Parts: sequence; C-alpha cells; structure tokens
Amino acid sequence: MTTAADGAVDTRSMTSDAELRPTADPSQHDDQSRRDPADRNQVGWVTVVSPNAAPSSTEGPLSLRRLLVQMTLAASVLALLVAFGGAAVSRRIAESQAVHEVAQTTDILAESVLQPSLTDAMATDLTAAKALDPLVRGRMLSQSVVRVKLWSPEGRILYSDEPKLVGQIFGLDSGAQRALSAPQTLAEITDLSLPENRFETPQRKLLEVYRPVWTPNGREMLFETYFRYDVVTDRSSQLWRGFAGITLTSVALIFLLLLPIMWALLRRARRAQNQREAMIQRALHASQDERQRIAAALHDGIVQELAAASFTVAGGAEAAAARNQHELAEQLRSAANTVRTSMGGLRSLVVDIYPPSLHSAGLTAALRDTAATIAGRAASVRFELDESAAERLNPEQQQALFRIAQESLRNTVKHAQATEAVITLSTDADGVTLEVADNGRGFDSSIKRDQHLGLSLMTDVATSVGAQLDLRTEPGHGTAWRMRVIPA
Repeated sequence: MTTAADGAVDTRSMTSDAELRPTADPSQHDDQSRRDPADRNQVGWVTVVSPNAAPSSTEGPLSLRRLLVQMTLAASVLALLVAFGGAAVSRRIAESQAVHEVAQTTDILAESVLQPSLTDAMATDLTAAKALDPLVRGRMLSQSVVRVKLWSPEGRILYSDEPKLVGQIFGLDSGAQRALSAPQTLAEITDLSLPENRFETPQRKLLEVYRPVWTPNGREMLFETYFRYDVVTDRSSQLWRGFAGITLTSVALIFLLLLPIMWALLRRARRAQNQREAMIQRALHASQDERQRIAAALHDGIVQELAAASFTVAGGAEAAAARNQHELAEQLRSAANTVRTSMGGLRSLVVDIYPPSLHSAGLTAALRDTAATIAGRAASVRFELDESAAERLNPEQQQALFRIAQESLRNTVKHAQATEAVITLSTDADGVTLEVADNGRGFDSSIKRDQHLGLSLMTDVATSVGAQLDLRTEPGHGTAWRMRVIPA
C-alpha cells in the first residue's frame, strides 16, 4: 500500500491493491467465477438483528418528570381503589346501622304510639282496627316511614294505610313467623316482588321491620313498618365523606413524604448512571489505547526486527551463493521467505488489532485496507463505495461497520471458497447501508448464533449500535451480509 506525500492514504493505489487476482486452482473458477456476488435475485434476506434490539444500556437517563407522572398515576390508582373499596365498606356499614336504627324506631312506635291504642276487638274486627288510621297517618307515617301494616298471626292484614290491602290474606313469610315465634324485632330489605307489596313497587328499594304487639288481654298481632332505603344511602354518604377525607388526605401526605425520598433516589440513580457511563467510556478508551499500544509495539518492534532479520538472511544467502555454497544459499533463501511471510502475517494482525486508516483516512480507506490484507490471497474484491456515506456516521458506528466488513471477509476467505467479493457502502435519506457479498458456497441461514463465533460477534456488534443486520445465503448460492445504520 502506498500513501500520498502528506500522509493521507492514496485510495487510487488501494483499489488496485485490493482487487487482487486469486491464486487458487483454476478448477475452482467454473460456476463460482461466473456468478456475480452482487446478484440480488438469488434468495431472500433474513433479519438477524432488528433495529429495536439495542441493549438495555442505551436507555435514557431517569427523568424527574417521568417519575412524578408515574407516582401520580400510582397515587391515582391507589385513590380509586380506596374509593371503590371505601364505598363498598361504607355502604355495608351504613346498611347495618340503618337496619338497627329503623328497628329501634319501630320499637319506639310500637311501644309508645301503637300498643297503647290497641283494643281487644282490633284483633278480629276490621272496623275496629280502622280506628287506628288517624293515629297512623298523624304520628307514624313520615318522610321515612312509607307503609304500616298490622297482621293477624294467620297472615290476614287487619290494618294498613293502603285500604286495598285490609282484609286480604297472604300468609306470613319466614321472617314474620320468626318474629312471632320468639318475640323479637327483625329488619330486612323488602322483597317488592311479593303480592303483599304490589302497592310499594313505585319505590325502588325499601327496608321492612317486623315485631309483635299485644292487645290489653294479650292477643298477639304482628306490627310491620316500611322505611325508605334513602336512610341507608344518606348514612353511607356520611360515612364515606368522613372515610374519604381521612383516606385521601393520608394518601396525599404519603405522596408528599415520598417526594423528597424519590428526589434523593433519583439524584443517586443519575449520579450512578453518569459514573457507569463514564466508566464504560474510560474502558472503551482504555481498550482502544491498549490496542493501539499493542499494534505499535508489534509494528515498531517485532515487525522491524523481522524485516532486519529478513535482510540479513537474504544477504547471507547471496554471500553463500557467491561462494558456490548453493545448498546453504537455498536454505537461507527459504528462511528469508519464511521470515517475510511471518512479517506479512504480523502486519495483517496489526491492521486487525488497530486499523490506523479507520481513524486517519476514514471508513472507506479502512475497508480497502482490510480487503487487501484479508482477502487478497484468496479472492478479488470489488468496491462500490459512496465516500459521503461514512461522513454521516459517528466513530462508534463507523467502527461497527468496519468490524462487520472485516468479519464478513474473514468468513469469505476461511469458509466460503469464493473467487470474488463485493463491498458496497451506500447512503439514502434514512440511513447508511453496508453490504458484503461473495460468490462462495453459502451456508444454511437457520444456523444459531451460539453455534458460530463469527455470527455471534456480528450480531453483538450490530446490537451495540442499534443497527439492522440482514443475511442472504443458501448452500451453493453465495453469502451476503447487509448492515443498515441510522446516523446518530
């Protein structure tokens, strides 16, 4: 490889260096040599790495705004759960308290208002029981009490503020029978579907209370009152307002108390993330510096010593030939060739470890250099390089493209038995695309990445920069790798 006088890489001479002719057996130039590796009409592309497969380390820094939104949503969900749970609990408690209260009210009405007004005749005579009507309407019926009934133990209605029910026999339900059999006051939600309650159907929901009452001579009757269910609703609302106020205030206080804690945790997380990113960056720089140091040590040390040894041995061979020591001269020439071969291998290794042209002359020059060192002895390489494509990429993306091209060419030389390869670097409005294709024997694209070190390396490189990596291959149809990068 030659360089221009100012130290920049002369890409014209690189083209001729990279397009080396194969030295393989001519028998290998049958179908392979006639197949264009850039032919895109062979088999379909298979995506090996998709663009969204970037590693988790690329996540953005923690955001206070996002954290506050998450905390607010969590607090809102908690408040809703508390609201629904509290509403259910408060309704259950309110219903229990309301049932107890209406039972107490019925006891008071029965003992202080109704029972002193009962006569023995009212237990059998409907006309006598009708005398209770002014008392019921004046002192019992109210905004809460909407119906009053007086039953005989046989299930006949002796009195009701609804005249159409008086004298009808419906039979006592189980609750009423329990209230009479073991004198007690029982309250429950009214079943408005029963025939005896057909005049209460305009009400959506009622509470009914049973309790026994007695005439002066001890005749037993059943006193029944119906209360609006609004007493339950009102009590539930009162309980809920008190419960919600305390609960929501507690949630708000917890939220406010958590804010400084979350702020401190966020600051620590950001500091840790910055330190981690700085450590990664230092590690990358240290790795790059170490590669450069090793490459420089090899180039300036062993390679130069081998070059000197090669000249010395070659000089010894010439001297031996001049003294007609032909066997010795041949051995020295063979040793000189071996030293030069080893020196060439070391120079290729130096370029692999640290391609100086990638950092000095750019991606396209580095691609030509790696093609010259890797593929030169096994296959000719054609280039279709857009010089402006690399300018759109940052150093990490250029390094990733170079590594993909390098590994692709290694596979071409070691495994593909190809006679020709094509390296294409192009750009469009959306991104930059690198493609390396050969006319080798191809392979089964269903191979798993953990079964092939080179494939694992290529997928890791593509993932590290969030690129898309595609593969097109099939046994007997060559191999093509395509990596597409979105400029950062």
